[in-house]
Amino acid sequence: MHPTPATHDVIIMGGGLAGLTLALQLKRRFGDIDVLVLERRSHPVPHATHKVGESSVEIGAHYFDTVLGLKQHLDEAQLRKFGFRFFFSEGRRDLDAVTEVGASRPLSIPSYQIDRGIFENHLAEVAAAQGVRFVDNAMVRRMALDPSPQGLHRIEWTESGEPHVAQCRWVVDACGRAGLLKRQLGLVQPNDHQAHAVWFRIGNRLKLDDWGQDPAWRSRCTPAARWLSTNHLVGAGYWVWLIPLASGSHSVGIVADPAFHPLERMDSFDKAMGWLAEHQPVLFDVLDGQRDKLQDFAFMRKFSYGCKQVFSGERWALTGEAGLFLDPFYSPGSDFIAMSNTFICDLIAHDRAGRSVQARAQLYDHIYHSFYDSTLALYQGQYGLFGDPEVLPVKVVWDYTYYWGVLSQLFFHDRLTDVATLGNLREELQHCQQLNIAMQGFLRTWSSQSQRRNAARMLDQAGLPWFAELNASLRDALPDAAAFQARLRQCVAQLRTLAHQIHRQALDEHPGLDDAALAALLAHPMPRTPIDHDAAPMLFERLTQPAAMA
Repeated sequence: MHPTPATHDVIIMGGGLAGLTLALQLKRRFGDIDVLVLERRSHPVPHATHKVGESSVEIGAHYFDTVLGLKQHLDEAQLRKFGFRFFFSEGRRDLDAVTEVGASRPLSIPSYQIDRGIFENHLAEVAAAQGVRFVDNAMVRRMALDPSPQGLHRIEWTESGEPHVAQCRWVVDACGRAGLLKRQLGLVQPNDHQAHAVWFRIGNRLKLDDWGQDPAWRSRCTPAARWLSTNHLVGAGYWVWLIPLASGSHSVGIVADPAFHPLERMDSFDKAMGWLAEHQPVLFDVLDGQRDKLQDFAFMRKFSYGCKQVFSGERWALTGEAGLFLDPFYSPGSDFIAMSNTFICDLIAHDRAGRSVQARAQLYDHIYHSFYDSTLALYQGQYGLFGDPEVLPVKVVWDYTYYWGVLSQLFFHDRLTDVATLGNLREELQHCQQLNIAMQGFLRTWSSQSQRRNAARMLDQAGLPWFAELNASLRDALPDAAAFQARLRQCVAQLRTLAHQIHRQALDEHPGLDDAALAALLAHPMPRTPIDHDAAPMLFERLTQPAAMA
């Protein structure tokens, strides 16, 4: 007779970022939970490991440093990020003579540049110390799901060639793009975002602050550490990322819409360098003498995809890239890991309490997909305006205001699984989603008429008091659900005011713009967030009329 398989509360297939953080979150919430993580790679993984997802933003950073309690590691072993920064440097070598978008000083809420190898090795050590059973060199071979109320799922895998089997109450796929559960259950769902990416690591720091000669430009930021930003070198149809890593390497990526820049022009390191020589010569010049420091190179065609379902009342779930993936612009990957893992933990909590999770899983799946749809609108069809020094800065401020004012408020104030509060705010959340989609279309239309003036100036986000205050508000202590609802409605009013002012300025410059969708939403009455647009504070003017750089 075969021995009875070991039984676990949760089996997580995949011991990368999504799977290990979920295991830690479960152990922090339920000290007695039995979690098995199956990882196909051997550990420890190399530093500067060959993965994207090195730049975190506020939700993901808060998840890592506060929800998971990893702040000491992030402060001591990773790099504090100096926000996002954009340079309209298409075809240019004079980085100090183009429009720059970014903050002159760090804002209140921290985010991090994460060396994935260092971080995932640390996560595995912490998980093991907290009682998670972590098995590397494990290849999942078969899954048999039992959806009955008291059923157990069965997982078969090989560990260094030896067969193993276990059963579990919950199974979570965190195995990345392999999408084991997604493929078995027929959940694959493509989207219409066609962008591709190439990326590589150079074994050296790229000190972007030294790329400009103008002393005024060098002193514009305090501290003078632009290199710690996620730097974007942008042009029509593409953007290039520059991300420093704690191991001393620098990550470089080119992300492009194939309608502008086909993958075949950049799908090897030599081709990518040739493409940079034409489109971003300032970066080519820096890299050309460091070809011997190349550590890896990879490319991916059409990296973005959806998923029909990620949470199930039949006690399975998908998290991270095993479910869906958007775009690396704005670095939302760790945010969506944070949100999906939080939903999964709450579903497991309800199941452990003996409650049905069918309706809740369906609701969370709907909410998560609405976040996905809202965020996809930031990218889909928008790459053409990335080279516009007049419209992209407006888009960046709008996108951040939407992110900090809606999604981040929900996560930081621990309301993501507060079903009653989400129900009370349903009208406002739906309106914000519709407003964002309309604004993205309006920005695209505006860019089609823009003169794309590329003045030597810095658009300083830290110089917008309301913008910095919105970022800092994520740390506010809100005593109860009523206070949170008041906060979110205040953010909705601010977002509507910003939309009204963007709309008005664009029409002042280009009276013939098609504004029907946006105008209709701005005319929509919101009884709980009344706004006198004519009396509203000017949120937008100081961004679009900055003083030129000295």
